[in-house]
Amino acid sequence: MTFAKSARCAFVVALGLACLATAAGPIAAEESQKAQIDALRKAMEKYQDYKVAVRDLYLSTVGCIHYAGEKIPDHMVYAKGAMGVHFVNLTIKGPPDPMKPNVLIYEPVGKKLKLVAVEWLVPLTPDTKEPPKLFGETFMGPMEGHEPLIPKEFVHYDLHAWLFKNNPLGMFAPTNPSVSCKNSDFALLEKPTKMIHGH
Repeated sequence: MTFAKSARCAFVVALGLACLATAAGPIAAEESQKAQIDALRKAMEKYQDYKVAVRDLYLSTVGCIHYAGEKIPDHMVYAKGAMGVHFVNLTIKGPPDPMKPNVLIYEPVGKKLKLVAVEWLVPLTPDTKEPPKLFGETFMGPMEGHEPLIPKEFVHYDLHAWLFKNNPLGMFAPTNPSVSCKNSDFALLEKPTKMIHGH
């Protein structure tokens, strides 16, 4: 084998290894995120019983939130579907913790509430330089509060994770067309919230 040929072979092998290393990066990150999401799901399982959630200071906002899918200029875009009943824990503060969402979301099923998702709600502060991220996902926002349950002055970012119910729109989509509020006496059709520009 000539020097040129062996050098060419070495280059091809090195290039192949580099490609493998590059491909392994996203795969390793994806595996790490999957492991983290599985751990979160396991930690949240106890909250299938909403009474356990209340004892841990997740308090119900009562209304079952759903959206019609309407689009309004300068407002957040929510596909037609529901979020559900939010249980909010105001004692969880600071940067978003992947293992401590400050909101649990339940779907009314018959006379019961079934845990379907969790959410991280992060207020916009003067120190905020960019949207928060978890699991490789960028939070939506900033946006005004969701009236009438959250004052519009509460400008925030949020991220949903549908841990316990498949979402055709994706695990981190804000609404889920498979979730329904029709079994709730407190169904609340919300309008899309206004986006806050300049952040």
